[in-house]
Amino acid sequence: MKRNLILRFRHVSLLPLCLAVSAQVISSNQPAPQGPVSYASASQLNGLLAQLEEASQAAQLDLAKLRVERWKTDSGSKRQAQGNAESIQRNLQSALPEIIAELRASPESLTSTFKLYRNLDALYDVFESVAESAGAFGSKDEFQSLENDVTAFEKARRSVADRMETLAGAKEIEVTRLRAALQNAQANTPSQPPKKILVDDTAPAKKPVKKKPVTKATPGTPANSSPPAAPPK
Repeated sequence: MKRNLILRFRHVSLLPLCLAVSAQVISSNQPAPQGPVSYASASQLNGLLAQLEEASQAAQLDLAKLRVERWKTDSGSKRQAQGNAESIQRNLQSALPEIIAELRASPESLTSTFKLYRNLDALYDVFESVAESAGAFGSKDEFQSLENDVTAFEKARRSVADRMETLAGAKEIEVTRLRAALQNAQANTPSQPPKKILVDDTAPAKKPVKKKPVTKATPGTPANSSPPAAPPK
């Protein structure tokens, strides 16, 4: 059993990094504004988030009570378990409250709901590893407390997954309805024929205008003077 736990430690060694990266991605995105939310949907979400916040507070207390340095295992396994426990605490104190606040601002946002599910999924994996390690190397009380926390987070994760599925179905129905309304509007709109431009090619061509020749004046004679009168016969 101890050998399997050591292999599991190696498997989850990158999960704290995943929790940190997930927290950075979550904090960089903001939810889009939404329209009115139904009372049933808002009530369901508020109940889910209240249970999740209660589970988070209990988990933080239990993690603070851990005495990993007293576990009957090697120093490397102790460091790994302690690092996982600290990563969980940072997530519960920073990333998770930000996601919950974001979801409260946009209760029916699929993006925010998926962020919560993804974060809970990562938390569950790391938390389960720490609980199993406590059961193998720690005290019975430590294992029982962490096992209860893992169960609470697993319940919350399933509830968020069910809500995400419901929201996705509702969005799909809404998109289908809007697409049908758009198609009906386009079908009932009379199409206008393209405008025709008529060109009259029967009109006679205009004759070129001839310019009058300009008379050049002889040297010594004014240009505007009249020619001399002929002598009488």
